[in-house]
Amino acid sequence: MSITFTPINNLKQPAAWHRLTPIWQGGEEVIQKSLPHTQLAPAWQLMLLGDGSPTRHLELLTGESVEVDVIDMSLIGMDLDAAPDLIQAVPGPRLRRQVWLRTASDQRLAYATSWWEASHVDEYLQNRSLPIWASLARLRTELYRDVRGIYYGDSSALESGFGVTGPFWGRHYLFWHHGQPLTLIYEVFSPYLTKYLGVMQLNSQNQ
Repeated sequence: MSITFTPINNLKQPAAWHRLTPIWQGGEEVIQKSLPHTQLAPAWQLMLLGDGSPTRHLELLTGESVEVDVIDMSLIGMDLDAAPDLIQAVPGPRLRRQVWLRTASDQRLAYATSWWEASHVDEYLQNRSLPIWASLARLRTELYRDVRGIYYGDSSALESGFGVTGPFWGRHYLFWHHGQPLTLIYEVFSPYLTKYLGVMQLNSQNQ
């Protein structure tokens, strides 16, 4: 049975996505070695550099279910979309999905953009109101989260969306399935999470 995808955004020019303007960024070598705790505290490193599900981590931290507000699903074809270079690992034509992750009590915790092969997106996101992790878990999809980039930077759009000032920490990674790249994901976390994770950086006196 074929599935017909109807994008949320029917404009010729897809809506912009919210990429951080980096103050600092690091690649795979930084991710493998970890960061000094004066730059990023241990609990935040677990969230950003670990290969576990951020949705599940957010649920455990807050004690609430994490829900998704889908704000954009745009067909972008073969456009590189100002995405990380790894977008080229995702077969085209592509679809871009943007979401807010929030608690059931309506506190926004994270923003995410993901890029998918357009012809397969409905196969994996059968219920688009669910977080990606929950959708893939329901399908018993075996995945490997391959973190490739980490960022510390600014975004006026995310300041408005989160209701807090930056800078913000973010990352991008590939999801692998059966040895093939399934989707590229770019995530940014709200500083509100300091309520659960503690300060983002430790000063030298605390080490």
